[in-house]
Amino acid sequence: MGRLVSTIFITLDGVYQAPGGPQEDTRGGFAQGGWSFPYGDDDFGRFVTEVLAGAGGFLLGRRTYEIFASYWPKVTDPADPVAGPLNALPKYVVSTTLRAPGWAGTTVVSGDLAQEVTALKERTDGELQVHGSGALLRSLLDLRLVDTLHVLTFPVVLGDGRRLFTDGAVPTRFSHRSGRVTGSGVCLHTYDVAGSPEYGSYDLPEGPQDVTGLR
Repeated sequence: MGRLVSTIFITLDGVYQAPGGPQEDTRGGFAQGGWSFPYGDDDFGRFVTEVLAGAGGFLLGRRTYEIFASYWPKVTDPADPVAGPLNALPKYVVSTTLRAPGWAGTTVVSGDLAQEVTALKERTDGELQVHGSGALLRSLLDLRLVDTLHVLTFPVVLGDGRRLFTDGAVPTRFSHRSGRVTGSGVCLHTYDVAGSPEYGSYDLPEGPQDVTGLR
């Protein structure tokens, strides 16, 4: 059975909208697209290449799928570390309206999300990878279908745009697996989903033991 692994680009204030270009996603009048571009150094490229090397298939939201499909099929070198896997491996796009996807190897997922994705994980050899697709990722996290989350945090605050985690998200605990920082300052952190949060208290005990003066 494959693992569902997500890679998401976010700003310090949690925005994931349109990291790659000004016209990528202008919903809500968003005019700050392309905010990840200045940080795309060799360290960043190596990390993306490492992630894609583990892919067995791709699960994408409709918007991200259309952005990818408009560009990557035109990169025909099978040795390209990004285009190679994206063009060769199975692609699944979650949509209730898409009828005839033009990108070879694409299947539309339009039924019950939990059942469909569970079945896809069971028949994927390697990682079933989600890239971008913030709204889909939130749904998958809420359904406890995500195994691992790569969060690439860019050193910029936008103050506007669609955020990954909003009010109403299912409380979730993560276990930190690894992390590093690129030369341009992007924090690359990998987390495994670890279930529900655990809670406690920093209250000090009552009585004579409380002699620290911190209360």
